[in-house]
Amino acid sequence: MLPRTSAFVLSRYKTFRSLWSASLISNLGSLIEGVGAAWLMTSIAASNEMVALVQSAATLPVMIFAFGAGVLADNFDRRRIMFVAQLLMLCVSAALALLTYAGTVTPWILLVLTFMIRCGWALHEPSWQASMGDIVSRENLQSAVELNNMSYNLMRCIGPAIGGLIVSTTGGAFAFLINAFCYFALIIALWRWKPEPVPKSLPREPFSSAMAAGGRYVASSQDLLKVMCRSFAFGVTAIVIQALLPLIAQDHHGGNATTYGIMLGFFGFGATCGALSHEVVRGVLRDEWVIRAAFFVLALICLFLAWSQYVWLSCLILMIAGAAWVQVWPLFNVTVQLSTPRWVVGRALSLYQAAAAGGMAAGSWIWGKLADAQGVSGALLIAGIALFFGGLIGTFRRQPDFKTPNLDPTNNFSEPVLQLQLPPRSGPILVTVDYYIDQTDVYEFLDLMMTRRRAQLRDGARGWILLRDLEESHIWTESYHVPTWVEYVRFNQRQTHADAEVVARLEVLHRGNLPPRPRHKIERQTDRDRRTPHRHLCDRPE
Repeated sequence: MLPRTSAFVLSRYKTFRSLWSASLISNLGSLIEGVGAAWLMTSIAASNEMVALVQSAATLPVMIFAFGAGVLADNFDRRRIMFVAQLLMLCVSAALALLTYAGTVTPWILLVLTFMIRCGWALHEPSWQASMGDIVSRENLQSAVELNNMSYNLMRCIGPAIGGLIVSTTGGAFAFLINAFCYFALIIALWRWKPEPVPKSLPREPFSSAMAAGGRYVASSQDLLKVMCRSFAFGVTAIVIQALLPLIAQDHHGGNATTYGIMLGFFGFGATCGALSHEVVRGVLRDEWVIRAAFFVLALICLFLAWSQYVWLSCLILMIAGAAWVQVWPLFNVTVQLSTPRWVVGRALSLYQAAAAGGMAAGSWIWGKLADAQGVSGALLIAGIALFFGGLIGTFRRQPDFKTPNLDPTNNFSEPVLQLQLPPRSGPILVTVDYYIDQTDVYEFLDLMMTRRRAQLRDGARGWILLRDLEESHIWTESYHVPTWVEYVRFNQRQTHADAEVVARLEVLHRGNLPPRPRHKIERQTDRDRRTPHRHLCDRPE
């Protein structure tokens, strides 16, 4: 486990302090807008399903666009991406305020504009989360992620109540207008932030190749796949409380927008208390049991909410729900960040967010349909059963504990001197490495090569195989392809210190007079029908 860092230490980072403070104001506006949209839908829609679809519209953009936004976060200036995203949300929020004031908002217009606002958030969030590792040091990353999540939960204590009061007294249009003005805080903070430019020796990775590389890395990482599986399951089931809360306030308690805002505020207050106690909880329970406990606690809460007829009792129950809800997401987020090197962290975070948001979008729709068919209480009872079984997923898909492998790049790769004039885009490149291994070391060697194979495939190697010489059985050959020479250089620049440890252990087992040396070959076309052979393959050596 990484050592915990106090908020006082994080406050010394001027950029983090400025952006975190601005995000408080931005989060306040977003929560006010969320209350306005949810309650406005209860007054203009004719079905419970449409009310629940507000949550779907708020989460679906992350599922659809987050991966592309993660590719942008890893290949472009993250500050500029966040700046554009904030401007997009500002414009759409202003348009929603004008249409609501004019009385021309329909349920589908409200859903579309809510969807567009969250598209901006989907563009912003991967860059913001990936920037944590650029703003603070690695040992402070866990605390920075937790404090970043706390900024949202702090506003959840007061934002919904303020939003409910605004909606009940002045209407939804004013709530949307306030949200539009709240974006200016983060826009100004981003404008003032001047990050140090990172020099790049290689051309920007093509968008399609970057998407493939990110998907390949996540698909080959068991830890990341476990996180995404659990986050999807938690999102599908646990979102029921927030999706149906407007209906609980209206149908169970006969309340108005203020009632809904107060109930949501108690949920946020519980989330803040949960965030403050997160480290204490993790000191008592392992990560896996924290997640299981959250599932089981929320299952019980759904049952209590289905039976509760008193606002004060529901508010107390919602405090516990908020505390359980917030215990889970920081664990997922930090696990992803600590399990991923910097070159692909934006894509890994975006895929995790897409899995979580996809679960919440699907869950909101499912619970809305069930509320129409079985009533709000019936939907809550079914959700409670689903949450109980969701907690049992951990028996075969356990959450990985925090690990601290050094995933920083080694930056010790020197491009070999070639004897042919080779354009960067030439390929494919075949790479082979010979190892001389004693028979007594074969089993240890094979274990190391299994680890190396996973690392090589994650970083971009293709067709990786291990060969053993039949005449000289002590000779083993590692072989793989990369598409072009520039991709081979990029592939080597992705090597981390954790990968280098495996290489060092292989060199200890190697019995040759010289360390294992990669040999590089390029495919040569011999087809007679080809009238224009590759010139760089026909040129004489330099």
